[in-house]
Amino acid sequence: MSYLFTSESVSEGHPDKVADQISDALIDNFLAFDKDAKVACETLVTTGQVFLAGEVKSKTYLDVQKIARDVIRKIGYTKAEYMFEANSCGILSAIHDQSQDINQGVDRSNPEEQGAGDQGMMFGYASNETDNYMPLALDLAHKLLIELAALRRENKEITYLRPDAKSQVTIEYNDNHQPVRIDSIVISTQHDDFDEEATMLAKIKKDIISILIPRVKASVKPELQKLFNDQITYHINPTGKFVIGGPHGDTGLTGRKIIVDTYGGKGAHGGGAFSGKDPSKVDRSAAYATRHIAKNLVAAGVADEVLVQVSYAIGVAEPCGIFVDTKGTAKVNLTDGEIAKKVESVFDMRPYFIEQRLKLRNPIYSETAAYGHMGRKNEVVSKKFYAANGEEKTVEVELFTWEKLDFVDKVKDAFGL
Repeated sequence: MSYLFTSESVSEGHPDKVADQISDALIDNFLAFDKDAKVACETLVTTGQVFLAGEVKSKTYLDVQKIARDVIRKIGYTKAEYMFEANSCGILSAIHDQSQDINQGVDRSNPEEQGAGDQGMMFGYASNETDNYMPLALDLAHKLLIELAALRRENKEITYLRPDAKSQVTIEYNDNHQPVRIDSIVISTQHDDFDEEATMLAKIKKDIISILIPRVKASVKPELQKLFNDQITYHINPTGKFVIGGPHGDTGLTGRKIIVDTYGGKGAHGGGAFSGKDPSKVDRSAAYATRHIAKNLVAAGVADEVLVQVSYAIGVAEPCGIFVDTKGTAKVNLTDGEIAKKVESVFDMRPYFIEQRLKLRNPIYSETAAYGHMGRKNEVVSKKFYAANGEEKTVEVELFTWEKLDFVDKVKDAFGL
């Protein structure tokens, strides 16, 4: 019998994502001037206010107010009527030194013995359902909001959009777990005030269906375009008016969108957030490493779908264990336990080696803080940073290294494929 599966996404202007982007901008600026920085930074945003808190061990000093304002401005909160505006919001910092009790468990005289920055379990997932090995419902939910943000910035076809938005996509699957059609799409977008609410709702719904949806449909491969049909149920701004939004509408906090950040509810999640954490925190680095493993396993033909778990004890380099679940889709004559043993032989999951393999001690995190950390484009970009003392630095960095298929040949060799 067919079944439905749903995933959601939120825009860069969503209050929780505003907080994530500020926290990750701080990470990038610390790492740009101090690759060894240890940072755990939380952000809270609300009406006209930004609160920064966290622990830092670094030799550099940052103008955190300027960094936060630059992020808010880039997102699009630039008008007083939003009640949260880049130039006028208050910014309070309570960032302080990292606990030595934690640091002694991480730093080692031999870097290769670096301990995990925390205990916990992390999951990575991949499926051949899409070209980027991501779950389809989440991939489409992200695409909807990426295009909506592009329309907002273009300010031509749709001229009333504000930064806050959410999307949700429900896919119908057949008994063979193949997507059959899109069952429903939910879009809630913040907008300028209208004189007449009924006129406003009608226009927004018409514009979303006739302008946004065709752009998203055109961006996917032909076999996925067939999933878009005349029977889709649309819920566009279902509560009605959505003028009050962003941090004025809801308080935002770092790390509250961990399912949006990962796999949209497919696979599993260990519970740890990513944004605001330097790569010594395995909540972040090991989640990227397990995604890297899962994606390369699927691309190599080991299975059609893979979930990988790794776990750590704080201060200990070697993982407590690696678990693999191929969901019954394995194409090799091995048990999942045997596959996990081979994974251990191919991928060194000690924190130092994860950092080195994925080049995580670079300022690459701002780009992860909206529209998902997984399934993104691996590319090299140039980024410019400014220290509080006026020092300017331009660095070339490789983004989303965990999305590379650079271990496919090693996996094939290990599995005899």
